Amino acid sequence: MSDETIRLVTIGRILRRRWRLLAVLAVAGALVGYGASLLLPPQYTTSTSVLLPGAWQERELLTQAEIATSSVVIDRAAASLGWKGVGGTQLRDRVSATASDGNIIKISGTAETPERAQQLSDQMAKQFVAFGARMSGDGAAPEAAQPEALRQLVAQASRRITELADAANPGQTVESVQTRTELAKLRTALEEAVKKLDQVDQTSTKATMVVMGPAVRPTDAVAPTRIQLIGGGALLFFLVAVIGHLAAARTGRRLRTEAEIAAALGSELLGTVDVPADQPGRRPRGRGPRALVRRLLGLDARWDLPIPQASGDEASRQIRFRRVCARLRDRLPAPGRLLVVVPDGDGPARLAAGQLAAEAGGDPSPSPSSRGYPKLRVVEVPVARPLLPDDVEESGALIVLSAGSWTAAELSGIAGACADAEHEVVGIVLAAPVRARTTRSSDRSDRQGATPAVAVGAGPRRGSQ
Repeated sequence: MSDETIRLVTIGRILRRRWRLLAVLAVAGALVGYGASLLLPPQYTTSTSVLLPGAWQERELLTQAEIATSSVVIDRAAASLGWKGVGGTQLRDRVSATASDGNIIKISGTAETPERAQQLSDQMAKQFVAFGARMSGDGAAPEAAQPEALRQLVAQASRRITELADAANPGQTVESVQTRTELAKLRTALEEAVKKLDQVDQTSTKATMVVMGPAVRPTDAVAPTRIQLIGGGALLFFLVAVIGHLAAARTGRRLRTEAEIAAALGSELLGTVDVPADQPGRRPRGRGPRALVRRLLGLDARWDLPIPQASGDEASRQIRFRRVCARLRDRLPAPGRLLVVVPDGDGPARLAAGQLAAEAGGDPSPSPSSRGYPKLRVVEVPVARPLLPDDVEESGALIVLSAGSWTAAELSGIAGACADAEHEVVGIVLAAPVRARTTRSSDRSDRQGATPAVAVGAGPRRGSQ
């Protein structure tokens, strides 16, 4: 797992090197959002306000809001609307009621069209008011007239009691005093009954509700709209792709340091050579529709590799190759031939191997004080099933690869293939892509023209799979 901190430069590298893939995924996400909008039709919501006259406590308003969305009110509204296939059960998730300041119950309705949303909200308010009037006894005229008639009878009885009290014996007899006392008690009871009747009347008038106008026909659909679903799908796919790249980089097992690569191959690092990053060999080769798609999406090049550093001139790069060839010559007991093993698909390593072979082949005749460079033959091996030729002409193998491209298991497989073909690994060379200068000398052109083509060994007799 890589311990490199995720920084903005890493995200910028993803956007710069994977912009084609990210664009394709964003378009795919937009298409998914559009398909979701077709499966989820747009919804429209509107509301109607119902005023409750009188003084109401907060708990009472909450109770009225619950009554407004009760099954009785919803079933009556569904029956009045008469929508085909839509009953009270289907409307329960489409209506809501809230209590706000000013004794107002706000009833909202949601439907597939603006017209239906308006009808649903108005019908819910109408049925709520009718249900409240029925519960308070305001729906029948004879019943509403009964309290007023009773009040008139009480007033007549009170006047009659006053007349009887005046007509009683004005004397001080026991009977007259008792009669006036009983009449006074009766009058007091009637007055208390009238007060209670007035309180009941106030309570009944408190429940009288008023619909504050019809619902407004909505013009915009509620979220999520089709545009929001399309944009959300594109953004979701884009973010998932970026996060997937970051997660893959964090959990990657490719070896990046020289010590790790040397330990995986079980040999010594001879040096690092520079390879121009703008060379076509840096990208892995491939044919067929799958390779074409990878090239179109930009998947044929690694995105997590660091930005190539600026290199010196051609002469400084040639010095690195000569030093590697000199170290390789010193490690061999006698001049001979070596296999240059390159993992298949490693573009920088392929360029470096060809340059090494050209440098070794262009070595002048050995002098008495020094031996010449060994002859190099470049062989590319697949990392999945590595297989090397076992010709007796080669006295060892030189492995050339780029850092950060292969795992420890893959490099161990290449080392095992060398051992199985009886080729001792004499050293490792790392190829580092660099940015070459714009001005290129003619010597470099001549040397590139002399670079031999990569040869792949054929006809192996023994190998490792």
